[in-house]
Amino acid sequence: MPPKNQAANARTRRRLVTLAWSAVVAGIVITLIYKEQVALLYVLATAAVTVLLVVVAMADLGGARRTTEPAPFDDAAAVADGVTAGGQRARRRA
Repeated sequence: MPPKNQAANARTRRRLVTLAWSAVVAGIVITLIYKEQVALLYVLATAAVTVLLVVVAMADLGGARRTTEPAPFDDAAAVADGVTAGGQRARRRA
């Protein structure tokens, strides 16, 4: 099998696993709401948010890929402040 097809198959498999997990979680939530177990749902949601925050806190953001090229030139702030390209403040008509 060519490598291109293997990569496409791996992506499809990951997508299906993600959809399956989402369906399972949705089924659990719907079941808990139907059985009026909102307190248990609240505890599970709190635990899930806590786990998510721990994962984000432990993420290796320092090892992220760094680029040496400068940020693109952006005039959005200058336009909002009324500064022209030469660094002079533009006169506003009143």
